[in-house]
Amino acid sequence: MLNTGIIGAGRIGKVHGESITYHVKNARVAAMADPYWTDDSRKWAREMGIPTYDDYHDILKDPAIDAVMICSSTQTHAPISIEAIRAGKHVFCEKPISRELSEIKSVMKELEHSHLKYQVGFNRRFDHNFHAVREIVESGKIGDVHIVKITSRDPDSPPIEYVKVSGGIFLDMTIHDFDMVRYLTGSDVEEIYANSAVLVDPGIGEAGDVDTAIITMKLANGALAVIDNSRKAVYGYDQRAEVFGSKGQAAVSNDLPSSAVVSTSDGITGEKPLYFFLERYMESFATEVTQFTESVLNDTPVAVTVNDGLQAVLIAKAAAKSVKEHRPVKLSEIQF
Repeated sequence: MLNTGIIGAGRIGKVHGESITYHVKNARVAAMADPYWTDDSRKWAREMGIPTYDDYHDILKDPAIDAVMICSSTQTHAPISIEAIRAGKHVFCEKPISRELSEIKSVMKELEHSHLKYQVGFNRRFDHNFHAVREIVESGKIGDVHIVKITSRDPDSPPIEYVKVSGGIFLDMTIHDFDMVRYLTGSDVEEIYANSAVLVDPGIGEAGDVDTAIITMKLANGALAVIDNSRKAVYGYDQRAEVFGSKGQAAVSNDLPSSAVVSTSDGITGEKPLYFFLERYMESFATEVTQFTESVLNDTPVAVTVNDGLQAVLIAKAAAKSVKEHRPVKLSEIQF
């Protein structure tokens, strides 16, 4: 049994708390820490039977806790990672490890001579649809990969106050798609070109960000990739992917509440996509934590490494540079 402490009692911390409690057989939530508990959050923790702390150091000091899940605000991910490693805890860290490459480098250095496991929270790798495409590509059924297309559109734009601290669309939203390109193809990104615009909410532009983007990439294996992003798709959470190769293609569409299609004299209609990531990816959150737990208990490699976390941030940095300088940017230009 893996005794796990969760640092951060926000939305994603609660998702992992419920996943472990209800779906992960060989793990338990031993404690949760957050300096900003609300009455509702404390009530939730009591109902879940989870002990609570205000200071995450109480989790790090507890010898009975084997691993921590870092679900706090982004700027705390790297410092808490380093503290947890030094405390001898295995770490599951939500993305991104940091917005600063120097901090990611510090985490990697801390892990160099450690036996501890460190997994980054790119949950879409564990989604049943995308995992199926990955297996098809790995099997060779579609031959050499030529083109990858990923569509990722949120159902509504985030609050402006969140946009101001999110790190920008590429580090906040598209980072999942950057990781998905690497995951589906098994190849690193060598060059990126990004076009962007503010088409959804002028306030996002005033906050210094964009809400719509199209990104093209050249991969080390010779393939090309295209990502399109929007902060607002009025019909729901739009998550699709296609990998086209020399022998065929594999594609997945959106998950729907049902596959029912109604055909009448007025037309043919079906269900809209599941509304947002909690509905769409809940199963994947449980699966990623299950695999992390098994990696720790069985001393096997983690599914998403610290280098995977680094590569996604490098790509995001290159995309931002491309938008700023209106040109293709090689990943080698981003100093690490």
